[in-house]
Amino acid sequence: MVRDGKVWIANADDGEALYLLPKMANRHGLIAGATGSGKTVTLKVLAESFSDMGVPVFLADVKGDLAGMINEGSGMEERIERFGLSGTGYEYKKYPVNFWDLFGEKGIQLRTTVTEMGPILLSRILGLNDLQSDILTIAFKIADDNGWLLFDTKDLKALLNELSEHNKDYAADYGKMSPVSISAILRSVVALETQGGDVFFGEPALNLTDWFTTDTNGRGMINILDSESLIHNGVLYSTFLLWMLSELFETLPEVGDLEKPKMVFFFDEAHLLFKDTSKALLDKIEQVVKLIRSKGVGVYFITQNPRDIPDGVLAQLGNKIQHALHAYTPADQKAVKAAAESFRENPDFKTFDVIMELGTGEAVVSFLDEGGIPTIARRAFILPPQSKIGTIDDSSRDNTIKGSLLYSKYAKAVDSDSAYEMLLRKGVLDAEEAAKAKAEAEAAKAKAKEEAAAAKAAEREAAAEARKEEREKQQAANAKKRAAKSVASSVSGTVGREVGKSVGAGFGKFGKTLGGNLGASLGRGIIGTLFKL
Repeated sequence: MVRDGKVWIANADDGEALYLLPKMANRHGLIAGATGSGKTVTLKVLAESFSDMGVPVFLADVKGDLAGMINEGSGMEERIERFGLSGTGYEYKKYPVNFWDLFGEKGIQLRTTVTEMGPILLSRILGLNDLQSDILTIAFKIADDNGWLLFDTKDLKALLNELSEHNKDYAADYGKMSPVSISAILRSVVALETQGGDVFFGEPALNLTDWFTTDTNGRGMINILDSESLIHNGVLYSTFLLWMLSELFETLPEVGDLEKPKMVFFFDEAHLLFKDTSKALLDKIEQVVKLIRSKGVGVYFITQNPRDIPDGVLAQLGNKIQHALHAYTPADQKAVKAAAESFRENPDFKTFDVIMELGTGEAVVSFLDEGGIPTIARRAFILPPQSKIGTIDDSSRDNTIKGSLLYSKYAKAVDSDSAYEMLLRKGVLDAEEAAKAKAEAEAAKAKAKEEAAAAKAAEREAAAEARKEEREKQQAANAKKRAAKSVASSVSGTVGREVGKSVGAGFGKFGKTLGGNLGASLGRGIIGTLFKL
């Protein structure tokens, strides 16, 4: 709860009130402890306090027991008396809540677009290797260069199919992309769709500024992401949270140190954010956590053991609340020792021993003081929450969801003109152009065939005409020869007969006849030979 402008979180074992200073709340924090040690109650107390200060809050509800914040608390009388809260302003009350759900089942539909997620985080969701991640990055570049908007998974599938079918067309400008690798990415996208990715990616996409709101009483809105189903897909859950951090970092202006944060995020099951995370992405997370402080945003990680958080990130968490840990194995003892050594030593006790002795609702705490220096470790009892602990019925949840001003904005999905439609039109145009080109090619082929046939026919006709002329010439020559031969035969016969008659005149009648016939034959032979020559 809030007292004297400060967040009153716990009382030390000597009764001293322990406060988290609002202007140090954006230096981030850690809530750690074993299951059942009281982390959820601590989270609720912090979230309620920030809301009372007018600071919007986001928190992930992994177990479903944070939904009760819409109702007034009860049954805390013993703890109220123990803390001496009567007359301090403590009262049971409900808080302004918006429920959100990536699947749209237990909250307002929460979406983002494929483009906003980006290739790096999307590669993590899809479980791609380095080569496939590079191809996906190139695919985003091609989409950007061509103005193909990537809103949902069908846009991404259309893009991948385009690259697979026409990869040679893009090779010169973007390098070769193996169709086998593209197919592997496509299969991963389809698998993501079966896990709810087809619902999560789309429009209208979440505008994070819608979370920076207060109710009519000036209390910060508490945005609860239902994560009971989502937590079963740890990669999608953690990547979404990383996306939110990145979006905030990229969109919010620099504001420096404020009297109180603009917004506070609580990430439950924080170890999932860092599990199987590449070095490049881990460096990105560390950078965002380090620099988002200047945007006025505080980030609080909730996990079982501080060693779940990378050292580079853990070093940025100035406000620490450590609930009980148990050491049953040497590895557990090492983890408890590491947790204890992250606190400034208190000369009155050994932090290592106290962490293992803590009961439910107790914690070792250390907050940043006015100068930003961590205070020494204090053993403390966490205050009770003012709202109800536990879940709610479906009717209450549904009424809260539909009563939100943001419900109408995000409830109905919008299918805008994007890469799927653009590539569909491109495919139609390509098909029309291909059909036109094919028709033109076939027409040209037919024309060429007709021309070739005509040329061949003309060639045959010319050849026939030439053969006709040759026959006519030959026939004329033959006729001329026959005529000459006939003339020669006639002349030679006549001449021969006359010569024979003259020669054979002296031989009498017989000799005349014989001489005439012989002379005619001889004459024809001589004259014929001369004509041949």
